[in-house]
Amino acid sequence: MGKIVYQIVQHDGGWAYKVDGSFSEPYRNHEDAVAAAKRAAAEQELPGAGETIEYEDEKGIWHVEFDPGTDRPATEVADN
Repeated sequence: MGKIVYQIVQHDGGWAYKVDGSFSEPYRNHEDAVAAAKRAAAEQELPGAGETIEYEDEKGIWHVEFDPGTDRPATEVADN
């Protein structure tokens, strides 16, 4: 799995974090935006519940797999 970077930026009259071109809500100050980004990054790394996945491939064959929910991305908060 890849890496998700939460970039701290000025946005909409305050501060926010940005991920893949999407902004969080604006925060009043820089410190609040950093704290929110750290919380979001930590939550992104938490494992989820296992799930059974069913899908049909390009040849019309159905597959059933179990995803244990542990394949989580690494995260980073970038504050330049």
